[in-house]
Amino acid sequence: MPQRQPSDLSAVISAVLTGTRLLVGIAVRSLGAVEDRVTLPQFRMLVVLAGHGETKLVTLADVLNVNSSTAMRMADRLAAADLIVREVNPHNRRESLMRLTGEGRRIVDEVTARRRQEIGVIVSRLSPEQRRMLVDAMTAFNEAGGEPPESGLHPLGWPAG
Repeated sequence: MPQRQPSDLSAVISAVLTGTRLLVGIAVRSLGAVEDRVTLPQFRMLVVLAGHGETKLVTLADVLNVNSSTAMRMADRLAAADLIVREVNPHNRRESLMRLTGEGRRIVDEVTARRRQEIGVIVSRLSPEQRRMLVDAMTAFNEAGGEPPESGLHPLGWPAG
């Protein structure tokens, strides 16, 4: 397969959009086993909680780039499904604190494992040199977009936005 050198910004944008389409498809398929319990935006909240631990509602809203009322509705639904615990902050009674339940953690682990497996199958089709190039390119892309590196816990695993 001949290597192509992107000659302009448009070619790079097209390649990233194509990759994004692939990654969003993987994200949606990975939720297949739990889609009756959580939506993709709700899963994002679970992943943030998995990475941050107990978190204030206002912080979740900020990280998810949604308003506080939207975050509150998402938290209400996840709490009703026994996937998170929502409590009043004992240090500031006007704030809510959220954390995952054991079942919430299980869902994050299960979906993340499915996503890792599918991405692993795709990446295994690349040569070692292509894998190194992909790591370099994705690292640069993530840094340019302000996305922190995967901590090994639970990556958000989908494009930010």
